[in-house]
Amino acid sequence: MPSRASFAILAALLLSLPFILYSGGFGLRGLTADLSGETRFFTTPLPNVLIFGHMVAGALVTLLAPVQLLPVTRRRDPRVHRVLGYVTLSAAALTGVFGLLYIALKGTIGGPLMSAGFALYGALLLLAAANTAYHALDKDRARHRAWALRLTVLALGSFLYRLHYWVWYAATGGAGSTEAFTGPFDLFNFTGFYLPYLVLLELWLRQERT
Repeated sequence: MPSRASFAILAALLLSLPFILYSGGFGLRGLTADLSGETRFFTTPLPNVLIFGHMVAGALVTLLAPVQLLPVTRRRDPRVHRVLGYVTLSAAALTGVFGLLYIALKGTIGGPLMSAGFALYGALLLLAAANTAYHALDKDRARHRAWALRLTVLALGSFLYRLHYWVWYAATGGAGSTEAFTGPFDLFNFTGFYLPYLVLLELWLRQERT
């Protein structure tokens, strides 16, 4: 019988699936078609590859990171788990590197604070991916699991960023948010879509160890 953790993972996947499909599809279109009349992200070749490649890789890691946590994925065929792990970690690395390079080249619409918040997110994603891989190769299951959980929280970050705005606008009509992303809610959300969840995860992991 599936555990509560499995139900939670499946619920997160179902909730994030529309975002995954949209982000992946939009990224593929940006890599293969002229979207200059549709989005401000479409500019010149290098930034286009970085931002739309970031979207495709991000969609993939958002899908696969939670799947890798499901017990059935690990137990039924460890080889499939390992192969999917390589794909997941590669997608996470591309997401982080492409995002950081895009920020370095073009910045973000919200200015330096938004760029700093998103850059920290990309750096943490790379750190989590590297440690997940390292502890898997080192066969340290406890640390591998802890870093895989951190990676999954970060992988869901882009979805959570948008979910925060959806919930906030539904509840308040967008109070504290501006088109230039300079409102109090915007400033909170520059890091609010990942740092609070990482803190909660760390508290849970610490409680689990005691």
